[in-house]
Amino acid sequence: MKIVGLTGGIGSGKSFVARLFKQKGIPVYDSDFHAKKLMNSNPKLKNDISELFGSESYNEEGLNSSFLATVVFSDNQKLLELNDLVHPYVRDDFSDWVLCQTGTYVIQEAAILFETGSYKNFDSVILMVAPKSLRIQRVVERDGTTTSQIQDRMNRQWEDDQKVDFADYVIQNIEVDDTKAQVDVIHQSLLQEFQ
Repeated sequence: MKIVGLTGGIGSGKSFVARLFKQKGIPVYDSDFHAKKLMNSNPKLKNDISELFGSESYNEEGLNSSFLATVVFSDNQKLLELNDLVHPYVRDDFSDWVLCQTGTYVIQEAAILFETGSYKNFDSVILMVAPKSLRIQRVVERDGTTTSQIQDRMNRQWEDDQKVDFADYVIQNIEVDDTKAQVDVIHQSLLQEFQ
């Protein structure tokens, strides 16, 4: 079974495109979802996060995501440290998940495949791109965050033009129907490539 990476900056539409691939019967692993799940359920990881970021990292509801986001998105070193803690657990969880899947290929949806160098571990990589103004508008509407908060996060990710050279496929996610058509073409191409 082949493994495809789906990546792109904040607001580029990864989740939307992941749903389109799921509708085609392709298993999709949402790295952010599974990372949060592991951060809430794995005792060793919870302990390591609490030691690194303090007792405020967790509250009665579990992981204190807003506290952690405030810390890591204002301090690049803290973001690297959190990623260094969490990514090995996600990598192992993904490997276990792949063993339970069937089909020609699976997709791992993850925000920073190029920035971490992990894009090299995939058989193919799909990059989502969209104009920055549209991405900001989407995230403001989705999360209710401020433009400056979104730009802080964007500043910690590579620009789209840095990523394009490393991608096997690029989806321009501006118009819904056009995006769906691009997914159809890529899906057929991947099926042929991996047969």
